[in-house]
Amino acid sequence: MANPETGNGPWVRVIIVNYNAGPLLQACVDALSQQTLTDFEAVVVDNASHDGSADALKLPDSRFTLIRNAANVGFAAANNIGARGCRAPWLATLNPDALAERTWLEEMRRGAERHPDAGMLGATLVDANDPSLVDGFGDVLTIAGIPWRGGQGRSLATLPSDDAEVLAPCAAAALYRRDGFEQAGGFDETFFCYLEDVDLGLRLRLAGERCVALRHAIVRHHGSAITGTVSAFTLFHSYRNRLWLLFKDMPLALLLLAVPLNIACSLLLILILGRRGNPVLAPLQGLCCGLMPPAMLGRRRAVQRARRISTAATARILVWDLYKIRRRPVVTFVAKPISTARDRERP
Repeated sequence: MANPETGNGPWVRVIIVNYNAGPLLQACVDALSQQTLTDFEAVVVDNASHDGSADALKLPDSRFTLIRNAANVGFAAANNIGARGCRAPWLATLNPDALAERTWLEEMRRGAERHPDAGMLGATLVDANDPSLVDGFGDVLTIAGIPWRGGQGRSLATLPSDDAEVLAPCAAAALYRRDGFEQAGGFDETFFCYLEDVDLGLRLRLAGERCVALRHAIVRHHGSAITGTVSAFTLFHSYRNRLWLLFKDMPLALLLLAVPLNIACSLLLILILGRRGNPVLAPLQGLCCGLMPPAMLGRRRAVQRARRISTAATARILVWDLYKIRRRPVVTFVAKPISTARDRERP
């Protein structure tokens, strides 16, 4: 099928990063192969899995390619590897623990046509074990740097009835305009994994892009099925990367408030983790590492030079009510570009 935007080639490249996903990887690939929109190519990037998932993988047809990395380079770097050489106008990311409904790509394409000024589109993630529950409807970020997937754990009936503008898409099932992705430098590989999608989404928002969550683009997600939600690995990278994201992306006036709030919230969350018998050393190490961000300083200068919206506009896409962290509501915005003439002026 010819691509109407380029005249030839696929409309989108789907990147699946695998690391020890077991049988979930084959299920993910098989679901993708059954899409009603066939005009795509898919790249599976394996990060030196040792569970046999890449060895056992059967690629459905010539649209699918397997790349094997010699080592585990992380989710961010592997996605960037998968994006290299892409000529399709759109890039999609899909987790190996995610099962796309047959109309997922078709709905994403229709969404791109409905929202031509959006450089990012997110799917509606539902709980793979209980599809009546939301796993995520766009990423949310507080002024304290604490993120969540919008509506996670809530009833599907609580979601908006139609598309809605959100901060950023969850990379478990996201769509990025390729030229914007490349101009932003892709995912930040120093993050390794966790919050790299929030970081990329926030950087694109700072550059004036919009993100729309598509209500009818459905993906069933086994959230944190591979690394776990409270493993030492997850906790270290999450607590470190929260601070790195703030140091790198926040305008100075917001940064001076955000970092102390992050430290206070992180210490409280670590205390709660300890009382529940979860690891506390790993998040403490992550917090300390996050407070020493020399690698982020040069990146900060580049992000702030590329910023096209004001500090006030940035503040409006953040959540200021920290009590919402426990409830994890969906947070949407007025469905219009935030990059108005006034907002595009720097403070």
